[in-house]
Amino acid sequence: MTINSLYIYDRHCTCVYYQDWHRTRRPKPAVEGGILPAVSQAVSPPKPAATTSGSISGFTSPRDTLSSGSGIVVALNDMVAQSPVTPLLQTAAPPVALSSTGLAFDEEAKLVYGVVLSLRNMIKKLSGRDEQFVNYRTSAYKLHLYETPSGYKFVMLSDPNTDSLRFVLRQIYIGPFLEYVVRNPLVSMDSREHGIDNEYFRASIDRLVRGLSVFS
Repeated sequence: MTINSLYIYDRHCTCVYYQDWHRTRRPKPAVEGGILPAVSQAVSPPKPAATTSGSISGFTSPRDTLSSGSGIVVALNDMVAQSPVTPLLQTAAPPVALSSTGLAFDEEAKLVYGVVLSLRNMIKKLSGRDEQFVNYRTSAYKLHLYETPSGYKFVMLSDPNTDSLRFVLRQIYIGPFLEYVVRNPLVSMDSREHGIDNEYFRASIDRLVRGLSVFS
């Protein structure tokens, strides 16, 4: 049994966090403006390539003493080529080359949320307001949902034979989410401008998920 990925949506239906573990086909990076900043560097839109002079555009600062033809690169940080290895995540498994699904992440995130919203509304109409949508299964995966009182939705995809992971999503909410997001004064909740990804939050979720008996 495996755990594939985690999505967190705010009450404005926007994906504010993403993380994956056992995905063999990762979505393409989102288009520019398709997702908020600080959701996940793995699926962030590609940034314009920097020139040898360190300038992203054609603008050259008058204080730049190195000519573009010098052949010297002072500092070049390519965020698209690889995600930075932070101290908290150095113990994680090395990155593996993954093929692409052919679908941009912003489109994938919308599809996942659309499925959750449609099934939740259908269950409420057919079974009454007391019934809750917690998971559904296909031949390829199983989707688990935990919704907080404030409207945040935690969605996890796993192996179809995995038992309910609703308790895991609740652990993520009452643990790392409350500690590193809600109580963090540097994180703007419901800002509609930024996601909620930060080093401690991501590392804490990674430790929690990798410590589960269903993780393999």
